[in-house]
Amino acid sequence: MSNSLAVATVTAALQQILLGPVGVAVSGANVGFSRPDGKDAGQKGPVVNVYLYRVTPNAAYRNVDLPTRRADGSLAKKILTALDLHYLITFRGSDEQLEPQRMLGAVASTLDAQPLLSPQNIQAAVKEFDFLTGSGLDGQIDRVRFTPTALSLEEFTKLWSAFFQVEYSLSAAYQASVVLIESDDIPQENLLVQARNIYVLPFQEPVITQVTSTVGRGQPILPTSTLVIRGHHLSSNNTSVQLGDLLVTPAKVTESTITLPVPAGLPAGVLGVQVIQQLQIGTPPESHSGFDSNVVAMVLHPVITPVSATGTEISVTITPTVQPGQRVTLLLNEATIPPPSPPAAYSFTLPPPAVATVTLNFDITKVPPGSIQYFIRVAVDGAESLLDLDPASPTFGPTVTIA
Repeated sequence: MSNSLAVATVTAALQQILLGPVGVAVSGANVGFSRPDGKDAGQKGPVVNVYLYRVTPNAAYRNVDLPTRRADGSLAKKILTALDLHYLITFRGSDEQLEPQRMLGAVASTLDAQPLLSPQNIQAAVKEFDFLTGSGLDGQIDRVRFTPTALSLEEFTKLWSAFFQVEYSLSAAYQASVVLIESDDIPQENLLVQARNIYVLPFQEPVITQVTSTVGRGQPILPTSTLVIRGHHLSSNNTSVQLGDLLVTPAKVTESTITLPVPAGLPAGVLGVQVIQQLQIGTPPESHSGFDSNVVAMVLHPVITPVSATGTEISVTITPTVQPGQRVTLLLNEATIPPPSPPAAYSFTLPPPAVATVTLNFDITKVPPGSIQYFIRVAVDGAESLLDLDPASPTFGPTVTIA
């Protein structure tokens, strides 16, 4: 692969290619590569000047280059710089003898007939300029190609205006692409691959259509409930269920249903449910990311038990445990029969707890005194505890009487 001498080697090789045809077109003509300042490095007589005026990154190699360094900063592969070289070729000579135009014709014909830079051209240039020895350009896999560049009159004007106090000469623009420059850094080699694993499997993304309890559709989900997740393509060799921030492995999985009890430690509130199917890949097999289903929301309702009720405070225990940062609200509704019109209703919100707790104490000093019975509910992050409004039901309530 070529090194940092490659750019200069391309210029030298281009000069060597043009020397012969230009000398045939105009006797005594020479080819140089000085700045087009009108002096032409002291050259007298007809001259073709090859001037590298611009260098740009090669777009194709810029898009396909792989990362050169690992996460720890070590070198994974040699740094490869891909460049396109832009040349301005100027022609000076006797206008009466049309020498600039004759030389232009020779250059255009030569580069059209031989657009690729051959290893022999490069070796001839290195032989002429021994300071370019070891450039490695002759071993580059992609050969350098010269292509004429169509510059508009405005672009030519801007280009020549960059040369201060230089009269315009007949000129043509060419692009040389691509020049690959490889760094001298030596990367740290990885160990050879001892074995390869190839896995082929159909793409069947799991889909959740419904999350209910075993009691039935539309029934509340409680900490004691058993969940039924329905959908498509739910079964795999390694299926787990993400419930909120908790990842659990279900005991019963079929292609269309997953059944599992509500796991302990799951907080009350609105929770996302997602089926995750990991792939066992490697030797020995390890879990890797595979297929994830859509996320379906479910509401886990808390269950409360009133402990005490006074004129100033109501205390309840709650399941599941209220986690730090959750929003907790006590809801009271007058439960006298027949109820007044309208029945009294109150709500009291606690500051988010700093630690997990199962006992909640609410200050109710704003409730008017009197032996009045109230339905009691607690909402945790919007999920309310259940309330049975049937007086004949054994689970009527829960209620509290505030003395």
